Parts: sequence; C-alpha cells; structure tokens
Amino acid sequence: MKFSTVFLTFSLILTLNSLSIFVASAKPLAEDNLQQTTDLVKANNKFITLLGTQVDVGQKAPNFKVVNASFVPVTLEAFSGKNILISVVPSLDTGVCALQTKRFNEEMAKLPQDIVVLTISNDLPFAQKRFCEAESIDKITVLSDSVWRNFGSNYGLLIKDMGLLTRAIFIIDSSGVIAYKEIVADISKHPNYELALSTIQALSPIEALDMETVQENNEK
Repeated sequence: MKFSTVFLTFSLILTLNSLSIFVASAKPLAEDNLQQTTDLVKANNKFITLLGTQVDVGQKAPNFKVVNASFVPVTLEAFSGKNILISVVPSLDTGVCALQTKRFNEEMAKLPQDIVVLTISNDLPFAQKRFCEAESIDKITVLSDSVWRNFGSNYGLLIKDMGLLTRAIFIIDSSGVIAYKEIVADISKHPNYELALSTIQALSPIEALDMETVQENNEK
C-alpha cells in the first residue's frame, strides 16, 4: 500500500472519530417542553406548528449556538458589536431557499463593511458546504442548526415533526437588540428583501456617514 493511501485512510479515520465524539456530545432536543405557535405560518395553505420561544422587535436577541462547515460551534456573541442580518431558510436544496441565499450573497457587495449576513438552516454542514461551493456563496456566513436546534428553539422557528426551520429574517443591531423581524407567512414565498435591506442599511453608521457626506457635497 502506498504511503499516500495509508495517510489518506488514517486521516479519514481521525476525522470520523472526531465527528463521532462531537455528535455523541450533542443533546437531543426535548420538543415536548417547547412553546408551540400555530397561527403564524402556512404550508400548502394549512397552518404549521412552530416550536420554540417567539421573540419580538425591541427585545434583547437571545444567544444561540450553531456550527460552521467544520462543525465548530459558533454563537451570536461571536458577532458582538456588529449589525447582523440573519436569513433563515428551511433547506438550501430547495428553489426559494437557494434563491434567497444567493440574493443576500449578491447584496453583500452593496452593504457597508460593518454589516454581517448569516444564513442559518438545519441542513448538515456537509450539504451547506457543497451548496456554497457550487453556487459561489462566499460573502455571507452559512451556519447549521442541525446539531442542537438551539437557534430554532430560541427564536421560535422549528417546524414540528419536520426538523426544519421556517423561513424568516431577523436583524440584530450593534447593541444586540432585535431591530427587525419577518416570519414569512407562506413558507413557499420569498421574504421582503427590500425592507430588510433598507432596515439594516439604516442602522449602519458607515451608511449614515456616507449620506452626510453626500449632503455636504450637494450644499457646496
């Protein structure tokens, strides 16, 4: 057996062992203990049940723990002091979710540099990584809630009996307060991109400074 083959096999075993330890440490979600909301979202013209605590504009954004493409835990606290737009999708493998993710990736080029855009779904990190590579998603951060369902339960977004997140947009300002919330009423429809983007742009001090400069130049 060639050295390269041996090395590759050994590396694969280490990766699988590390992943097994990580998955084993994840605690199952006790869905029966979660708050249920039954009148916010429809699928196929029927209301679906959302699990978790609903949050409101003006309240402190709950912390959450998700994972990145390498299964490394990421929390909301990692983006402290930033204006954050969170795009929530049921699955990147569906048409509307893919378009939503690509739209925000494209919009990042027009947004001030102090803004962070996250996409969160319950897709496994492996699937998210494949999607991002295939679709050249490289300007936003894509994270998975598949391990602990912590984000979904803290924001009231878990779809009962499906294990997916409902479609939503949240904006959290630099002080950690929820400044915008849209839970899309029909899960098959797109969110209001224009309103979400204009809201987060208005929060940016960089954007505000640019507008002041334009006004000053116009007065000269």
